[in-house]
Amino acid sequence: MNIYREITNFFNGIKTEKRIIGSSLQKRNLYAIKLGEGSPTGIAVYGIHGREWLTARLAKAHFRDGNKQGVVGSIWLVPLANPDGALLSQKGLTAAKGCPYFRYLSAYSNGELRLWKANARGVDLNVNFDAEWGTGKRNVRRRGAENYIGERPFSEPESLALKRFTEEISPDYTVSFHTKGEEIYWHFGQGALQSARDYRIGQALSMATGYPLRLARGSVGGYKDWCISTLKIPSYTVEVGSDAFTHPLRGAAFWNINQHCGGALVALSAAVQNEKDDKRRKIYASGDCSGETWLEAGGSAHRGGDCLRG
Repeated sequence: MNIYREITNFFNGIKTEKRIIGSSLQKRNLYAIKLGEGSPTGIAVYGIHGREWLTARLAKAHFRDGNKQGVVGSIWLVPLANPDGALLSQKGLTAAKGCPYFRYLSAYSNGELRLWKANARGVDLNVNFDAEWGTGKRNVRRRGAENYIGERPFSEPESLALKRFTEEISPDYTVSFHTKGEEIYWHFGQGALQSARDYRIGQALSMATGYPLRLARGSVGGYKDWCISTLKIPSYTVEVGSDAFTHPLRGAAFWNINQHCGGALVALSAAVQNEKDDKRRKIYASGDCSGETWLEAGGSAHRGGDCLRG
């Protein structure tokens, strides 16, 4: 079992638009695959935590089902944002040969790495983003399997690659898939208008998955948090899989996950488009086509005359 090889083969077999957006600490490729065309544009991220590698298979299912059902606009899928961590969880020290941190990894828990979340340097990528970085309740300042914030925001090649790719694409929304708990985090200190917008869109995602919307109190420095606070766009973290399963989730859990989340991207993209349409109707009614963004509170690249476009 090698999830990186599986995703590499999947990427190589894709005929639609695709890119390599960077490489990991151990020089493994970070892939991005485009699903659909046009606006709105989203980014979906999977496997940013090593032991949560099963979500990479959800990316494959989303690509297949999205092509069949049709997402609204386009979504870039980043199916395995932390390939080094995923292989450390799957294969242990054999995945770390040649890594400058091999000695540390060997000493950590006597080389038992099944529950490893971080990258090969021991940095938790989902607390390495510049969104109240280092102030979280569980943040630590020492290398390890989880929660280490790194030396500075975006210190890691994986988080930096995702940041740069996101800035380049300038998405209307993002969503990240993690395990586990069957809930959706949607909030990070938004103002009233932005919060109301994000909650409305989140309700559609909640209905599609059957997962409730929750607040992640004390959690900072994540990709979702950065997208909300810096880009001012709707962003969601979906914790897939029942708490009855144990980490790392394996194939037996995938049926449950896909039953709940198979239609998540279709529903989310439609909800974002509905929000845009509703905003456009309000603009037409008021006659004011200047100033505000399509989502009332910070759509990243759709100001001014966007009300005249589809």
